[in-house]
Amino acid sequence: MAAPADALEPVRAELLRAARAEAGEVLDRARANAEETLRLGRGTAERVLAAAREAGAADGAASAAGERVRAAEDAWAAELAARAEVYADLRAGVRAGVRRALAEDARARNRLVAAARALLGARARITDAPGGGVVAEVPGRRVDLSADTLADRALDRTGALAERLWERP
Repeated sequence: MAAPADALEPVRAELLRAARAEAGEVLDRARANAEETLRLGRGTAERVLAAAREAGAADGAASAAGERVRAAEDAWAAELAARAEVYADLRAGVRAGVRRALAEDARARNRLVAAARALLGARARITDAPGGGVVAEVPGRRVDLSADTLADRALDRTGALAERLWERP
């Protein structure tokens, strides 16, 4: 069930601003790390391919083809591992930014409480979440407006935009 746009808008705007600022910094670092990791991975792949070519000359065309396939698979696995690491760093940075934004804005908690009550009603039991934000509950329903959940949702909404991390600038 979605919260009324008016109740969450100030929180959402601040979270998005903080997340975008943090994401920009993390993205720059992530791109640099990804480029370096990809450069190293490609260098390794080229060395493996060169070794495969030499082995292919001695072992025959079939053996060389197998080595090239394995080298390409190894390079792809290294690239995927680098992507996973960069994305994990980005998620951690966005979470830290949202926690910091909530800690610095005393009114943010009040807005989150109001949003939770708008979703679950006045009888909702509101508790502070570790790291910032709140969790609200009524029998059979729960709303998690914790800092980490808000950050994860914001990052998840980037969807295909996250693929830009892997594009060359």
